[in-house]
Amino acid sequence: MTPPVPSRVATAIRAANEDGRAALIVYLPAGYPDLDSSRACMEAAAEAGADLLEVGFPYSDPLMDGPTIQGASQIALDHGYTPNDDFALCAQLTARVDAPALVMTYYNLAWHFPGARPRGGQARGGQAPGGGRVGAVARPAGGDGLEDFAAAAAGAGLAGAILPDLPAEERGDWMPVARKHGLATVFLAAPTSSDARLAAVAEASDGFIYATSTLGVTGERQSLSAMAAPLVARLRGITQQPVCVGIGVTTGAHAEEVAGFADGVIVGSAIVRAAGRGGPAAVTEVVAELAAGARRGRG
Repeated sequence: MTPPVPSRVATAIRAANEDGRAALIVYLPAGYPDLDSSRACMEAAAEAGADLLEVGFPYSDPLMDGPTIQGASQIALDHGYTPNDDFALCAQLTARVDAPALVMTYYNLAWHFPGARPRGGQARGGQAPGGGRVGAVARPAGGDGLEDFAAAAAGAGLAGAILPDLPAEERGDWMPVARKHGLATVFLAAPTSSDARLAAVAEASDGFIYATSTLGVTGERQSLSAMAAPLVARLRGITQQPVCVGIGVTTGAHAEEVAGFADGVIVGSAIVRAAGRGGPAAVTEVVAELAAGARRGRG
């Protein structure tokens, strides 16, 4: 199936590039420190210069997330928020900001997403994947939730999805429903990825390619990994998809460095820490610094 061209995600990145800067992609988790505050922080990020927003749906077994994001997500889970709450937040967010937003979460949550309509048997409540209670709905059989998850994402105005534990080679169940609902899908490439794996990621991605700057989990770093630029160069040799770099990007100087060789700069932990420290005002300050770096790097 031919992917939608261009996606809102890719269009936003290319618009930033044409404006003489790398796109700035900001991650914040839904529900931290609470739903209203998290939405306010996301709106502040967009106002301060974020070109794209990644809305993290907290999950109880976050393989990619480092301690800062894990801690924030656990607070959201402890509040009892569910994916349905997170989608409601996204609907409010996308009605108020122009920057396209993507959901970022784990495949198990989408796979078992409890649809809004009962299926096959008596409706029941239960424990939602990642914590919290779901309403009185029947849990779909494994895999049936993908359709409901994609439909909910599109209904909330989201432009795409990042499922970091979904390998490109195993995308078969997800991609048809994502494309049906107009969602771009972002796959991850690592510095250790083989040429065959990079080719699969390039073929599958229809928003941008998420190039991880280093191995391991997300988190703030003192210096940027030297593995990022060679990975981007390898991807440039096989695709014209936008390539954006994340994991470890922490400061305006890091953003400036990444902007010199990538199409976009992805920042999460530093902004999550700012949200916890000082709410929207602190997020505004950090995002503005990063956005300035993303422009300097293309100067």
